[in-house]
Amino acid sequence: MTAATLASTRVLSWFEIPAMDFDRAVRFYEAALDVPLQREVFGGVPIAVFAHEEGATGGAIVFNPQQTKPAPDGVLVYLDASPTVTDALARVERAGGKKHGPAIELPNNIGYIAFFTDSEGNRVGLHSLKLA
Repeated sequence: MTAATLASTRVLSWFEIPAMDFDRAVRFYEAALDVPLQREVFGGVPIAVFAHEEGATGGAIVFNPQQTKPAPDGVLVYLDASPTVTDALARVERAGGKKHGPAIELPNNIGYIAFFTDSEGNRVGLHSLKLA
């Protein structure tokens, strides 16, 4: 291991969730997670950034069909479902997403996870410390 490898404290530095219908996807995530997204154009590509603190992992909804397309079996990211996974799953369904079964309890008090398909067809994970 190099010194740079040892100094890194996080595995994920950024994520992008592809969208074919950008406005629909942004509305979906704002409703499902009950958070506003910051719309921007970066390098000519429309993105909607999830709020995050400086130095924390960030990510965005991205409309760039020449580079990425939604897929149910692509990269899987887990989004913060605070305060509870149950509440987030209910919002996902109200926003037009489809949940994949009930929440799953993780061992060692790590919390709970659940999965859903978003408005664009991406499979996404949710995580929170509380179920309900």
